[in-house]
Amino acid sequence: MYTILDIFSRYVVGYLIAQRELASLARQLVADSCAKQDIEPDQLVLHADRGSSMTSKTLALLLADLGVGKSHSRPYTSDDNPFSEAQFKTMKYRPNYPDRFGGLHHARTWARPFFRWYNHEHRHTNLGLMTPATVHYGRAAELTLKRQAVLTAAYEKYPERFVQGQPVAPKLPTAVWINPRWRRMVRNRRRGCGQVGNAELAERFPLVHQPGEREVAH
Repeated sequence: MYTILDIFSRYVVGYLIAQRELASLARQLVADSCAKQDIEPDQLVLHADRGSSMTSKTLALLLADLGVGKSHSRPYTSDDNPFSEAQFKTMKYRPNYPDRFGGLHHARTWARPFFRWYNHEHRHTNLGLMTPATVHYGRAAELTLKRQAVLTAAYEKYPERFVQGQPVAPKLPTAVWINPRWRRMVRNRRRGCGQVGNAELAERFPLVHQPGEREVAH
């Protein structure tokens, strides 16, 4: 399974189930997903593992043509792509996840309703209990206001039930990082602490989200 996930909203923008891993398949999935999401040049960073299809020259040329930056997990570092790993864990812990797939058709048939549920029904604690689609398509602010109105009305009517004071609707994060240590390293470097260069910094701690950018993890 190839999966492309927007790490800020957790929205799966594209996936593909195939019999083998091929650079041409990864290239096609990335191209189709960028077109579907209206990705502009210099708008996106694609973070991926170091599998052969994701480090291939075929995909690198496509990314260059699309104006998409690339970032890869550090060698032998299993937790450098935590958002994709979390998505796969959610998938495998679904009650109807089969012990064994009967074939390619079975896998594809099972995946379609799963991704529909994951994007449009599954509520993430890190998204303020909103669905990926709500956040990805810009409906989160409106929903937060509606939630706050309901909470405020409940508090005004039954203040004794809220022992910690007036409740506040959960907020979305303002930024999401593949590796939060990047921020500390950048901050220390700006203060003159440490001698790590930009190239080495990018290799050791890949940054995926920057304000104003769209970002996707494989």
